[in-house]
Amino acid sequence: MSHPSVQYLASAHRVEEFLPDVGREVAFAGRSNAGKSSAINALAVKHRLAFVSKTPGRTQTINFFSVGKERRWVDLPGYGYAKVSKTERAYWGELISQYLSTRNSLMGLILLADSRHGLKPLDWQLIDWFKPTRRPVHVLLTKVDKLSQSQASIILRQVNQELMKGYPQCSAQLFSATANKGVNEANTRVAQWLEAEELV
Repeated sequence: MSHPSVQYLASAHRVEEFLPDVGREVAFAGRSNAGKSSAINALAVKHRLAFVSKTPGRTQTINFFSVGKERRWVDLPGYGYAKVSKTERAYWGELISQYLSTRNSLMGLILLADSRHGLKPLDWQLIDWFKPTRRPVHVLLTKVDKLSQSQASIILRQVNQELMKGYPQCSAQLFSATANKGVNEANTRVAQWLEAEELV
């Protein structure tokens, strides 16, 4: 399953610039070096939908993409690595927190984490912001092509155990944009959320 009709809509650097809170959205979040842009491009089957940079942290706004009538993907700013001021990082955090905690049309969160490192404190902070919504989180353990099969199995089991303790509405899978691994599974999950009438 792919989304060849994905089209850029708008970017928001302030809460008041968010698109109208109608329809359904799925958001993508992750550390600045987790491979978020590459994953979004792989899911959309478009090489330049989300900008891929060798310098992590280039996404500095919340970017909205159309995937159908009142259906959107939302690319959140990467966190944890970008060489920006503390003030700017704090502002990004507030912007992301506001979006995750108040957005009624947000049906689920795709959280990207490097499979070589698992979930880090900032990832859990993001999940904590999202917990009050009781919406689901699906973790893509990225760059799994850099691990052996046994290493990948171990990290997937470990992350699933952590998620069950921390937020049962979470699930996880292995993913590699480079090797095209897990793309169909992730796209299916996103499509289910966008079509679901209610998830809580």
